[in-house]
Amino acid sequence: MRKPSMLVLAALLAVSGGVAAAEDKAAHPHWSYQGHGGPEHWSELDQANTACSISKEQSPINIDEKQVKKAPLAKLDFQYAAGTAEVINNGHTVQVNLPANSSFTAGGSVANLLQFHFHTPSEEKINGVSYPMVAHFVHKTAEGKLSVVAVLFKQGKPNQALASVFKGLPAEGKTVKLDSFDPAAVLPSERAYFKFMGSLTTPPCSDGVQWQVLKQPVEVSAGQLAAFRKLYKMNARPVQPLNGRTVELSE
Repeated sequence: MRKPSMLVLAALLAVSGGVAAAEDKAAHPHWSYQGHGGPEHWSELDQANTACSISKEQSPINIDEKQVKKAPLAKLDFQYAAGTAEVINNGHTVQVNLPANSSFTAGGSVANLLQFHFHTPSEEKINGVSYPMVAHFVHKTAEGKLSVVAVLFKQGKPNQALASVFKGLPAEGKTVKLDSFDPAAVLPSERAYFKFMGSLTTPPCSDGVQWQVLKQPVEVSAGQLAAFRKLYKMNARPVQPLNGRTVELSE
């Protein structure tokens, strides 16, 4: 019996490699917002995601204003600077990466702004109701702790601060570079906020994240919403049990 040629061996290896890759993909399905990779299955997809099901301080949450505790919380001091930016479609959302020259301070704790990204509808609910969209501004302290500021969006006038972002939303896996972008312009004028401890809202759902949800929403147009929803019709994790956590509102 003749030995298989090198070309045949290469073909067999390619096929077996393809099967192995397919099996590995089946064994470790990619997380998503619906179906087998949806939020109810995140903890099953990877051992690193166990917090998604066992943690008692998961995000997002429903903020019931009747149960909120008013408190003398520290004012949020945003030190955001304009500069270049990269708009990336990472397969789960559109994310705006920013240079390391912006930060915010709350009660003496300084956290550097890394990026912000969008969810539709808003992951956070206020009195059981979602907003059309939310932006999560993700910060990290020098100690490595994460702090997220959520900006809620209601439908209305076009958002001029985000015009350059929504004008050229990239396809999945693509990046658009902006020569100048001012993250401070996205923030509402009033800075009252809800504060609570929570987690990442995507796998691995790590907890220990400080959350600040700004109470005043900003506007975004129907056209801007439609542009985002062409890419992501829905990319919001359902609200999670409060499990006795206290939600505070700045006075």
